[in-house]
Amino acid sequence: MELWTVTQDVSSSAIAHIKENQQGTKNGFNFIPNATIEKIPDKILLKIFTYLPHKEVGRLARVCKKWRMISCDSRLWMRVSLRPEVSGLHVYTIESLLALISIRFGPSLRYIELPIELITHTVLHELANKCPNLTSMLLDFSTAMQLHDFNDLQTFPTKLRTMCICLSEVIFMEGFMRKIYNFINGLEVLHLIGTYDKVAEEEEEIYEVINIHKLKSAVPNLRVVNLYGIVFADDSHVEAFSSNCIQLECLALNFCTKFTGSTLKLLLSRCKKLKCLLMQQTSLQNDHVMAVEWEKTCLQELDITATQLSAECLIDLLTRIPALRYLSAGQLDAFTDQVMKEFMEKGNIKNLIALDLDRNENISEEALFRFITLQGSMLRGLMLSGLPHLTEQFWISVLPVLKNVKILVMGMPEGCCQKIHQKIHIDSLMDGIANNCIPLERLEVRWDPDTLRFSDRSSKAIDSIRVKCLRLRCLVLSDGKYFELVKSNFERADRHTVVRTTTNCQVTLVYLLLFYKDLLFN
Repeated sequence: MELWTVTQDVSSSAIAHIKENQQGTKNGFNFIPNATIEKIPDKILLKIFTYLPHKEVGRLARVCKKWRMISCDSRLWMRVSLRPEVSGLHVYTIESLLALISIRFGPSLRYIELPIELITHTVLHELANKCPNLTSMLLDFSTAMQLHDFNDLQTFPTKLRTMCICLSEVIFMEGFMRKIYNFINGLEVLHLIGTYDKVAEEEEEIYEVINIHKLKSAVPNLRVVNLYGIVFADDSHVEAFSSNCIQLECLALNFCTKFTGSTLKLLLSRCKKLKCLLMQQTSLQNDHVMAVEWEKTCLQELDITATQLSAECLIDLLTRIPALRYLSAGQLDAFTDQVMKEFMEKGNIKNLIALDLDRNENISEEALFRFITLQGSMLRGLMLSGLPHLTEQFWISVLPVLKNVKILVMGMPEGCCQKIHQKIHIDSLMDGIANNCIPLERLEVRWDPDTLRFSDRSSKAIDSIRVKCLRLRCLVLSDGKYFELVKSNFERADRHTVVRTTTNCQVTLVYLLLFYKDLLFN
């Protein structure tokens, strides 16, 4: 079996390395000319297989006995998703899954994602008995219209440290949760994912499909709680967690629109270790926020994006938090020059490494320039998109200060560029980024093709950023001629996954959160 005919799905970089070294002696090692796939050591094949999704590993198991043996190696099956809608394996029957648990998963399994049709007491029993090292589990009930019968559920994985439950709109979870309360007291990270994106605005009745007040008593060791998009979650649920989870370090309430902040003071007085508080698009009220004794907290990361707080409240909040390192405060009409001035003069910004002021059109170019001049060398992430008055002249002037930035977002979202009255010369911007922002890892330029101007020098500028910013793993551009030019440039250098369009990808600063890995779900 020739090498070229059987490795179409294998990692391109790994195969390129094999092809290169077939020619003879390379880097001091002797290689056999015209090598076939059978002559590659098993450990090298296993390494190649680790780059493939499980669906492809399953296909390769049908090639030959050797590949079947390697595909069954438990080291390939430590993290498994069985949700085909999110690129997971499609297991058609419970019997097939039970066989996989016994034959392939076993003690090596650390993480598994289960869709509603595979969440049965039989499967959970088998996972508990055959996978003693299972520490993370995602249970997806989001499409459920009816639950399986869990009356016979007697065992459940007991070493779980992370659990994610995707809630249904209409199915009540208490029957299932009551069965697992005694098994989950070791949980440190809990995700409850709601149905914010599915609920219509005219929805008349919202069901409280999981009883958070009972759940909190079963999970006293939580460090991280993520209540994402739960339409019924309000201040009483936050108070419930704060009453029993004093080890809490991170609380995310993004898109919990019923949360007003009335229990914030109680939360921060009880949970002394709380460092990260994310409240994007909640219904925070000014008086509740101002009532908190922020100066007595150890809060380091804050997200108040799209919360309708007043300028007075923003000034009070930002000048009293002792040492912010991450601030996401976009889509706030009240974030003005005065707020920025007070924050710089009376707040503690010396530890600030990430700042998101997306679409805050009421803050001027001068105020932003003063801030970046003062703090730019400390910044690792900066997001100033949706600001029509920030053109390439502003960015060229501040880029020399942003020498340590890893994440950078600039430009106007598609459909908003009509507010810009001059073209953006992208070549000079790319040159400035390449010459000043060497550690850059993620860059998004949101101006649309009609706003961007580029010339015959563009290829040289693109070469510069590709060669100098070697850590760049994501470059997002609006679809158009310039995007195609940049994409082809990176692809010729065998960096196929770097350049992406704003249609499929969006850069944010969340990678800089202390608890970023704990907050990941799906």
